[in-house]
Amino acid sequence: MNMGIIILFIALLLFGVLAFKQFSALILAPIVTIFVLVFSAIFAGTPMAILAGLKNDFMPAAASYVSSYFLVFFVGALFGAVYQYTGAAKSIAKWLSGLCHGKFVAPIVMSITGLLTYGGVSGFVVFFVIYPIALQLFKAGNVTRRLIPAAISAGCWTFSMYGPGSPSIQNVIPIDILGTSPTAAFVPSLIITVLSYALIFVWLEYRAQSFAKKGIVFDDPTLKTQLTAEELQAEEDDDLPNPYLCLIPMIAILVLFNIVKLPVETSVFAGVALATIMFWRRVEGGVNAWIQVFNKGAADSGVSILNTAIVAGFGGVVKNTQGFTDLVAALQNLHMNPLIFVMITVAVCAGACGSASGGMGVAFNALKDVYAALPGVTMDEVHRIGAIAAGTLDSLPHQGAQITLLGICKLTHKEAYFDIFVTQIVIPFIACFVFIALSAMGL
Repeated sequence: MNMGIIILFIALLLFGVLAFKQFSALILAPIVTIFVLVFSAIFAGTPMAILAGLKNDFMPAAASYVSSYFLVFFVGALFGAVYQYTGAAKSIAKWLSGLCHGKFVAPIVMSITGLLTYGGVSGFVVFFVIYPIALQLFKAGNVTRRLIPAAISAGCWTFSMYGPGSPSIQNVIPIDILGTSPTAAFVPSLIITVLSYALIFVWLEYRAQSFAKKGIVFDDPTLKTQLTAEELQAEEDDDLPNPYLCLIPMIAILVLFNIVKLPVETSVFAGVALATIMFWRRVEGGVNAWIQVFNKGAADSGVSILNTAIVAGFGGVVKNTQGFTDLVAALQNLHMNPLIFVMITVAVCAGACGSASGGMGVAFNALKDVYAALPGVTMDEVHRIGAIAAGTLDSLPHQGAQITLLGICKLTHKEAYFDIFVTQIVIPFIACFVFIALSAMGL
């Protein structure tokens, strides 16, 4: 048994357990990194160099991630802040929710979050904006609250993340590292995006009806946390901007990014500028109030990228261990389909990091040359299968975003995680295999 590989899997388990216990990534990543450094040195019979490993591998990898992607996080957070504080995100959400008339409640919530994130709004902003609206929709439709976390996060972290042309960080990383385009492998990518949306839509509706048949509806005394009357009280209708106008900056971002071919940072910044001009009067207080909006977005970007970068630092140490080299060699020796090899390596890295973008960055930086040498595949195919695979094992129970969302929804993993597992691990893996089959057909 290869002890180096075992150490990595123990590190993965340790990472998951500590994250599940709500350790901050800023503490968690260095702790698990030190574990890897210590035990890798013990079993390799080499001198321990913990400080050297942290300074020479961990910090450069974290710093490199910040250097490469800070601007992407920064402009995305600014755009999210503008849409949150001007009411633009809420306007789109209420407009789409009005289309369901009490039907297809969970799939409609998923559709709302998917549209917002595909248009460039930060997923973490979507969590806070959509939850109160989702709560009222589920209450009106008498649908169990257990499905709210899956409905919200499925729209954020699946098809809107890996769909062709998406401005998500998971679609940007391969562009930078592999030299591909936002719409890489367009035809099969479009097919699996539509398929993913349809499968999630069907699953959420099936589960809602299944719960209803069992008598599990919105008022559920078996849930650990019961909501107060104040929490259940509907918000008064706000003076929100026209939802059709709210779509314009999002469309502008997609057009500039995919058709004009501007960098994602430039495209999203243009969206920020356009939205600010269009909705200037929506923020009372003039320039000083807008400074506070931008300050909030800037602060959010700092927290987001630091948490992800510190996890990428852990990956920077892991990729230099003998265990990682042996694991990659063992997978290659299985003589599997090259795209399955890409899928597995990216998914494992994402699971180890608890982050789709962090895991993708680790895998692509460590294995770019290996991927390029794979027979019979193009970098466009590697780009897309990597983007899909990054959104699989990253959604294991230790993922910070899922823990945050469950906290917002006041639900436990036991009550709500199963549907997250299906919509964000099982279905993306199905999408991976369908994409591989389509690629084999020459599409």
